[in-house]
Amino acid sequence: MSRSISAENFTGARGGGGRATEGTGAVAASRLGPGWKISPSIDIAAGETAVLADIEGPGTIRHLWCTTDPHTAWRGTLLRMYWEDEETPAVEVPLGDFFCNGWNTFSQVSSVPVAANPNGGFNAYWPMPFRRRARITLENLTAEKVTLYYQVDYELDEVADDASYFHAQWRRSHPVPFGEVHTLLDGITGAGSYAGTYLAWGVNSPGWWGEGELKFYLDGDDEFPTICGTGTEDYFGGAWNFDVPGQGYTAYTTPYLGLNQILRPDGRYRSQQRFGMYRWHVLDPVRFSENLRVTVQSLGIGPGQGNGLPHRYRHTSDDIASTSLFYLDAPASASRPTTPDLLTLEVD
Repeated sequence: MSRSISAENFTGARGGGGRATEGTGAVAASRLGPGWKISPSIDIAAGETAVLADIEGPGTIRHLWCTTDPHTAWRGTLLRMYWEDEETPAVEVPLGDFFCNGWNTFSQVSSVPVAANPNGGFNAYWPMPFRRRARITLENLTAEKVTLYYQVDYELDEVADDASYFHAQWRRSHPVPFGEVHTLLDGITGAGSYAGTYLAWGVNSPGWWGEGELKFYLDGDDEFPTICGTGTEDYFGGAWNFDVPGQGYTAYTTPYLGLNQILRPDGRYRSQQRFGMYRWHVLDPVRFSENLRVTVQSLGIGPGQGNGLPHRYRHTSDDIASTSLFYLDAPASASRPTTPDLLTLEVD
């Protein structure tokens, strides 16, 4: 059975849509009456948390759509999802980062599980099964009201015994300590599959910044990982510094990976280069049976060493914010990062 929750039908009840008599559109629809867009959105006051959906299962969430005013809410709100009756969220991610827009500046994304469309229409198609209950909230950490338009589309049906729960975690190294790595996931225990990565990467050093390897430590790996990439741009399906001769950094967005955002310095206050990039492990999931840890190196290329010697790799201390998506055989993970505050989330 198909159901949908929005500001026009808060419960998703059959025949429950379009019945509102009050809401954010009441004044605009005052001459039209019920059924004519009286409640298209909700207002979330500063410091408040709105419950977007509370669904009795079994079922599967198939699609999320939302947009906000203002766009600065993308890094000032926290999207959370809870499965079954857990009090610990399986998903806790800034709204914009969840939809590959982590810099409070719109970037189009045309991928299979995530689409970000002009001007800030966010869509996610990750399957999210649950057996007894699903709950979705959005917390407004900012000092101003956030207006949210949203829709949660789901099916009420039996869930397979082996279906795993959707999870997402956000971490930021601001900056990465010199000579260290940025951790995307750590201490994830159980069986599951890694589903995707979004990085909002701010560059703090001159020169090429993306030599760092992404490493997946699976099922007891200690010092050395089972899966080790060859460079950041390689992991995201690019090559040779994302640099097309004659035009420099070049954005792209494809079904499963992309460099969707390039923010260049403006010669004034926006002094650093910033990038947004994603890779979805839909056709190539990284499966684990016991535990998982994922890291990326903050590594660049320095100038040549003279005397005919080639360039050299060098440590950098970049600003890296990661959103990691995975499926797990438990509705909540025992390992999760500390909930970020507004200062930690801040785009600066």
